[in-house]
Amino acid sequence: MIGVVIPAHNEELSLQACLQSVIAAAAHPLLLHEHVHIVVVLDSCSDASRAIAEGFAVTVIEVQARSVGVARATGAHALIEAGARWLACTDADTTVPTDWLAAQLAHDADAVCGVVEVDDWGLHHQQVRARYEACYTDCDGHSHIHGANLGVTSAAYLLAGGFPALACHEDVHLVRALEASGARIAWSRSVRVRTSARVDFRAQGGFGSYLLGLASTV
Repeated sequence: MIGVVIPAHNEELSLQACLQSVIAAAAHPLLLHEHVHIVVVLDSCSDASRAIAEGFAVTVIEVQARSVGVARATGAHALIEAGARWLACTDADTTVPTDWLAAQLAHDADAVCGVVEVDDWGLHHQQVRARYEACYTDCDGHSHIHGANLGVTSAAYLLAGGFPALACHEDVHLVRALEASGARIAWSRSVRVRTSARVDFRAQGGFGSYLLGLASTV
């Protein structure tokens, strides 16, 4: 079984599109009908995120942590307990292509770090986009780590100690632990997702904060 973990904090505006895209990816023919179990971890939500998630064939877990690390770890633990051999992670403000899961598994690696594309630059000055694209390496062998586009075997995840209970950079800490454990990591541009460049981002210190930092010098 393949597991997908999606943490969400007040994501009523984007969660439906995210889930629709993940469910489409779960039906890809190259998965050979292997079951895909999707877990949405609602962290301290006060909006309609729960109602939206319950409209799909997914498992909903609620936590009160305000920590994406806790949310991801909670979802991963539930999936491993349910028998998942592979854990794929994305974010509620992200959409994935139909071959997302198939492309991760095609690498036959212990973990896969993919790339992200920004879905809409409209909220940012054009120089922010230029600076971002000048710094971003969209090629195989890149060094980017995105919780919105990460896959790992359950065995490698457990050996590395799992996601730490951090408010941000839990993805970086996991990948560094995977490297230290000797995991085979594919740094792939063929595994890609589209994510938000919103300015009302949820995790301080994450992708949105990075873009805000680029904007601060414009």
